[in-house]
Amino acid sequence: MTSLALLSTALLFGGMTLYSFGFAAFLFTALPADLAGPTIRRAFPHFYLFVTGTATVAALLARTVDPFGALLLAIVAASTIPTRQILMPAINTVTDTGATTRFKWLHGASVLITLLHIGVSGWVLVRFL
Repeated sequence: MTSLALLSTALLFGGMTLYSFGFAAFLFTALPADLAGPTIRRAFPHFYLFVTGTATVAALLARTVDPFGALLLAIVAASTIPTRQILMPAINTVTDTGATTRFKWLHGASVLITLLHIGVSGWVLVRFL
């Protein structure tokens, strides 16, 4: 069980890191802005489902090995749901209406949440050592 908990947590950490710092950045350098924006908008719901699902599985697998780490992973999973269901649509709405100041605040919040999730999953990984 320890190996599966470790691997699922590593998948969560690596997936979030690659998506945030690799895929998203790549899209905006490889595609024109009028294509990159809609493409990333279509990808984010899947990203949040990945985070929710992977964090849930990792939490369940870690619960007997590291109960506190499992709790942290469960918090990542739970906090991703309102991010996907409330914050992401709000970001899309302000993007569509051109409310740039509001976009900066909401997008900043989503970036902060994702960075916290990456940090938490990384910390849980280190706890396996």
